[in-house]
Amino acid sequence: MPITDRTPAQPGFTRRFIGLAGGYWAGDKKWTVRLLTGALGLLTVGQVVVPILINLWSQRLFDALEQRSMDRFMTMIAAVGGIILFNIANTILHLRVKRRIQLGWRTWLTDRLLNDWLSRGRQHQVTYLPGDHDNPDGRIAEDIRISTEVAIDLGLSLSYCAMLLISFTNILWMLSGAPEVTVAGITFHMHGYLLYIALLYAAIGTTIALVMGKPLVNAVNRRQGHEASFRFGLARVRENAQAVALLHGESGERGRLFGLFQGVRRGWIGQTRALSNMMIFSATYSVLSSAFPILVAAPSYIAGHISLGVLMQTAQAFQQTVGALSWPIDNLARAAEWKASVERVLGLHEALQRLDREIGGEGTERIVVDRTDDERWLSFTDLSIADPDGRRVLEPFTLEIKPGERVLISGDPAAAVRLFRAVARVWPWGSGRIALPAHTRVFFMPERPYLPHDTLRAALSYPVGPEMVSDHAARAAMERVGLSHLLPQLDENEAWDEILAVPEQQRLGFARLLIRRPDWIFVEDATDSLDPDSEEAMLRLIDEEFPKATLITIGSHAGLEAHHRRKLVLERFGDSVHLREEPCGNRERVVADVAD
Repeated sequence: MPITDRTPAQPGFTRRFIGLAGGYWAGDKKWTVRLLTGALGLLTVGQVVVPILINLWSQRLFDALEQRSMDRFMTMIAAVGGIILFNIANTILHLRVKRRIQLGWRTWLTDRLLNDWLSRGRQHQVTYLPGDHDNPDGRIAEDIRISTEVAIDLGLSLSYCAMLLISFTNILWMLSGAPEVTVAGITFHMHGYLLYIALLYAAIGTTIALVMGKPLVNAVNRRQGHEASFRFGLARVRENAQAVALLHGESGERGRLFGLFQGVRRGWIGQTRALSNMMIFSATYSVLSSAFPILVAAPSYIAGHISLGVLMQTAQAFQQTVGALSWPIDNLARAAEWKASVERVLGLHEALQRLDREIGGEGTERIVVDRTDDERWLSFTDLSIADPDGRRVLEPFTLEIKPGERVLISGDPAAAVRLFRAVARVWPWGSGRIALPAHTRVFFMPERPYLPHDTLRAALSYPVGPEMVSDHAARAAMERVGLSHLLPQLDENEAWDEILAVPEQQRLGFARLLIRRPDWIFVEDATDSLDPDSEEAMLRLIDEEFPKATLITIGSHAGLEAHHRRKLVLERFGDSVHLREEPCGNRERVVADVAD
């Protein structure tokens, strides 16, 4: 089945995010997480208590000042000291608990996405899917951080504002009293009029902010995408620094990276323009919010209905109520950044899920790779290989390779590489069956061995740990492949893919082969950078060290034929590739040329 960009109808954003990340509160450590979450909720309540205490303290302080009472003034000084101590303790505990939950959630989600991405070749296969899931490194490293950290921050600030609103709504209602308003000879008692004014004031401000802030959300989304592309471009240059240096391609890379940075620059300018428009409103709103409540309550103080302390308490209560209602204004930009990051994380997660549905679901046509006790050799049964879009790369064929055989595969490089990947179980597109004998050790040698940024011993032992390779085994393997000069650096941590020349990397691949001692060896152009004498030495090494192993080699060098007994040629006829077999000589025999 070809991979397409058609996906089932998606649920809402909130459901998608909870479906991905909500499992943190239901995992193995759920009770610890829930206990920490409950503690964080109580500490957030403690944060709300502080402005309430300050509001009550402010009323008593200004009343003491109005009455010129030194005793009450000194009591207020002692009281504010107690409030400060409580606030310090509560704030520190709140910070520590919050950051522990943030780190735990990020760790859990990172582990989940890494397991999905780095599993069964998915990190390779997902690159062939259409859709928005590029730069998985940035999505896992940066977007997960923003998705979890900012979600906690926004949730806590929203909870804080909600509790603050409930608390100061009650205070503002009581402070408002029931003033009389006469309209057309009819007298009304306006209970809680200050609360109504605060609600109206905040509603008008929030509506204007949301309307003016919509361009800011779009600008943040665009900038996030440009930033991710620029980071990925820099990472690509870093990963291929040696090749760029050898080809003196710095000028071209600078131009390419600067072109990507121009996208960042455009995104920054667009965000600045949107922020400037928002600042026009924010600057006005913030100043007016400080003066407006005093102006509203001042007539009652001037009329002698309330004391100075009540005036200041009313002004503070009004400010706290409006501040709580202004949460959308204050958090619009950050919420936009968070949503953009969550969408990027969801994009990668949903692409991996779609990949599983497309190539792993029941009834889906795909290549089946088995390891079974019923087979003693490698067999291909009606195997055809396709591209992810469904276009056939290799026509169906049936073939058996017995233990101990030496088989050379040459011809069409695209079909040969995909056949190699299909046997390695990382290319599922196509149909048919590949069967490998069970209880055999299989080793794949790609064109360039992957060298982790670790010690040379770790590179030699990969993918198992360096502790599995003794000094004696390492020395024997390195000397056998002509890398004895690297033995003093065996336990040095370096970027070996940049330090070692390509021929040295390929020799290290053969040293890794000597460490693993497999029964079946699959080689993909693993000698193409070696000179003829070195290539002959490495092939002779396989003949001498692994006389009973099965060897299957992809390559087109003339020197390869002397070390193989069978030759499979992938020959292109128009748009199709067919497999034919010939002995490593002049006599030719067609075994699997399937008609259209």
